[in-house]
Amino acid sequence: MPTYQYQSLTTGGETRNGVLAAADRADAVRRLAQRGETPTTLIQGDASIAPAPQAKKKTPARTGAAAKSSTSGLAAMERRLGLGGSDRPSISRSELANLIRELATALEAGLPLMQSLKTVRRQAHGRALPVILDHLIDRVEAGDPLYMAAEAYGRPFDDMVLGMLRAADASGDMSEVLHQLADLLERSVELRREVMGATFYPAIVAALVVVSTVVLVTILVPRLIGPMAGEAGLRLPWPTQTVLGIANFLQAYWAPTLLGIVGIAFAWFMWSSVPANRVRIDRFKLRAPLLGRLLRDVSVARFTRTLGTLSAAGLPILDALRITRRTLGNAALMEAIEAVEDQVTAGKALADPLERSGLFPPLLVQVVSLGERSGRLDKMLMHAATAFDRQVNTSINLFTKALPPLLLIVMAGIGGFVLAAILLPLLELQNLVR
Repeated sequence: MPTYQYQSLTTGGETRNGVLAAADRADAVRRLAQRGETPTTLIQGDASIAPAPQAKKKTPARTGAAAKSSTSGLAAMERRLGLGGSDRPSISRSELANLIRELATALEAGLPLMQSLKTVRRQAHGRALPVILDHLIDRVEAGDPLYMAAEAYGRPFDDMVLGMLRAADASGDMSEVLHQLADLLERSVELRREVMGATFYPAIVAALVVVSTVVLVTILVPRLIGPMAGEAGLRLPWPTQTVLGIANFLQAYWAPTLLGIVGIAFAWFMWSSVPANRVRIDRFKLRAPLLGRLLRDVSVARFTRTLGTLSAAGLPILDALRITRRTLGNAALMEAIEAVEDQVTAGKALADPLERSGLFPPLLVQVVSLGERSGRLDKMLMHAATAFDRQVNTSINLFTKALPPLLLIVMAGIGGFVLAAILLPLLELQNLVR
């Protein structure tokens, strides 16, 4: 087992140094943390470290929140020593939901948190899940609460998950809050799958339209109509001239055209990455036929269920709004919620700024207003979330049924134009022969 020369600080402020045998750098960091020491220097092998200066008068040991703060600083220390979370394995949203559900079930059975984590760890499989659980177990053993251990790991624990874990730690009923979090994650996965399923078939049809048009214009039409262009007395109709002009241009300037398309795509990417422009694009999407209704219903359903779940877990409304805002996926709606946060911070009710934004349905505004007046905002939001989920299913069905025929109409229009470009000169040629 390799050895490591280290210098460290104790919770009492003393500086220590010595030699430690550990499996790797991460193991050395964990061993020092379990002893209540935070390493400032860690070198593998026999490299010598200058002896630590004589410790000054010992300062009072930190306890409680200060000790937790010292332990939570371990994440930054790990990153400084090359153990940061950017290269740590992650898991999908559905796998995270299963992990949270298993942990909640173990807690519900009466097991302590540490024993629950170890029980789930024994059943873990794959590459990432054991690593995540080992990290959580080490941090909780070192004294961190669960949400701080998850925050130190990084992905897949985002703001929403961390907020719920923080609420679970403070609620006194961790299993119930974790079950709520698992429900929320599972519904989020289902919603994403439904939207992807709704757009999969239309995307295939759109791709076929593009490929068919390129093949017809660049290959088929020039071979059929090109020889007729030089016939004496034959006047090509304007559809034929248009298609031949496009074909000749693409054949002569295909490289500049390709570079132009790449340049336009890059310019569009840079322009749309500006926050103000992203808001304009997303606002336009919300007003688009079919797509706008689907996007708004999906975002509203996600907003309602997330806000209701966070409120039911006991998070303050401002924290719940901040976390929910980051889950919407639409810059225009996120900007509206940010304005709502400012109004609520100023002491105003939640329903009024929601209504003034004009982006949220009247039913949501009424539910929020009634929930605020009755003091049952979380329950009202969860009931409304069920109704909005049904509305999402309706919008998805409408989108999947209406979009493919529209794409087929576009494809038929393009095909008809190309067919006219082929047949009209043939008819003209037949008249000349007569």
